[in-house]
Amino acid sequence: MAAVGTVLVTGGTGYIGSFTTLALLQHGYNVVIVDSLYNSSEVAVDRIELLCGKRPIFHKADVTNEEELDKVFAAHPEIDSVIHFAALKAVGESGEIPLEYYRVNVGGTMTLLSSMTKHNVSNIVFSSSATVYGDATRFPNMIPIPEQCPIGPTNTYGRTKAFVENIIEDHVNAQRNNLKKAGKPYEHWNGANLRYFNPCGAHPSGLMGEDPQGVPYNLLPLLGKVATGDRPKLLVFGDDYPSRDGTAIRDYIHVVDLARGHLVALNELREKKPGVKAWNLGSGRGSTVFEIINAFKKVVGKDLPYDVVPRRQGDVLDLTANPTRANEELGWKTELTMEKACEDLWRWVSNNPKGYRQEPPAELLNAVKTPSS
Repeated sequence: MAAVGTVLVTGGTGYIGSFTTLALLQHGYNVVIVDSLYNSSEVAVDRIELLCGKRPIFHKADVTNEEELDKVFAAHPEIDSVIHFAALKAVGESGEIPLEYYRVNVGGTMTLLSSMTKHNVSNIVFSSSATVYGDATRFPNMIPIPEQCPIGPTNTYGRTKAFVENIIEDHVNAQRNNLKKAGKPYEHWNGANLRYFNPCGAHPSGLMGEDPQGVPYNLLPLLGKVATGDRPKLLVFGDDYPSRDGTAIRDYIHVVDLARGHLVALNELREKKPGVKAWNLGSGRGSTVFEIINAFKKVVGKDLPYDVVPRRQGDVLDLTANPTRANEELGWKTELTMEKACEDLWRWVSNNPKGYRQEPPAELLNAVKTPSS
């Protein structure tokens, strides 16, 4: 059977990139991954193959290097779309090394778009972020956050994502207008800016999950480290927010649901050709930091020590999605709960304390290999 299409996935060995690659392969696409392996491991490619029986093509290349990207596009003329994840992604770090964040996140996207244009690849799905909204509580009736909420990021990471959304919008619209003026077909140029809330969880098999090379920055992976004893305790940034229990509210979305969101967004671009559009990918359910700690504690079966410290610069009270647009236009909604994400994360972390730097337990491998599954 011929493939549905061929997708270039930048950052495809990373956390969300690897799950999206898996979803694409399971739905009949071929995938070419480009990743610099700066914060990920090539082992992810083996796990993807293990779980779906198909192997993505992998190129070690940097999204900021146009020559390297040109080579990949030239080697794979069948690529018709790009899903773009490659980026630096830590809010705190972005405030310490902003130039590096702009160089990689903004510069890398410009390089990618330039290379795509040269090779007539005209669909891009971009991994944006709910951080582009900044503090939505500054407007009346904007929580849960709809796509028409004004953009106003409060940290460097969020600003890089907002810039990239604008760049994609300007570029796709310009391509459409220039082709239209020249009397040529133009509808094949499309972009999706996917603003996601808090991705979490792991593959239910326990064989694939988040494997940051350094210290993780996000709440659930950090809790995982506390549960395995790798870290003595969790730091809770602020318990003086005007929320149910004083801690900040976030919308947690299982990475398997999130990956499916990229698949349906890509299908939407290829079938409906809407131009550039933004979609929130979230559950619409907000959880506080303490609620997450308690849910994870339940799964692990023991207390997880934490210290409350002052709020972090740039953090906001509430980032809960209004996912109505994605529900209605993409026919997509989350199906897996935050509690399920905690379960799957614990299965991954407890069985693979060294992430991809170790072989997974035999019983997990055997469970995947048995034909009954």
